[in-house]
Amino acid sequence: MTASALIVHPPTRRVLLRWHPRQQGWHQIGGHADPGETDPMAVVLREGREETGLPDLRPWPDDSLVHVVTVSVVAGSGEPAHEHADLRYVLATGTPQDIRPENPEARLRWLPAEEAPWAVTEDNVRETLARTARLLDLHTTP
Repeated sequence: MTASALIVHPPTRRVLLRWHPRQQGWHQIGGHADPGETDPMAVVLREGREETGLPDLRPWPDDSLVHVVTVSVVAGSGEPAHEHADLRYVLATGTPQDIRPENPEARLRWLPAEEAPWAVTEDNVRETLARTARLLDLHTTP
């Protein structure tokens, strides 16, 4: 089980994508729970802060689950190929300029919500982006 999120900046309708070197593609932020963590929202908030450096992340527009996906993970770092059940949320920031990748290989990229699907290769990420774009349509004013 993993928890992940798309990070949005609602006033500009942008989404933040992270380069995942192991998967060789642009994805949302997220990962596994640490020992003792049982709340997926707490996991995704921690992972979001670690992976982006953004201290002000918050559930957006609320803490609802947006998408549940079974994801294939390629073998690496002594792990065989396997699958994750990924619980996906949306987080927002008010300080998009403050992004800081956790390492040089994990680049971060802000894109307009309408353009982000063209940057990703996974259909399940495109679907999460589509659901997030619909939320942006409902909860932001042009």
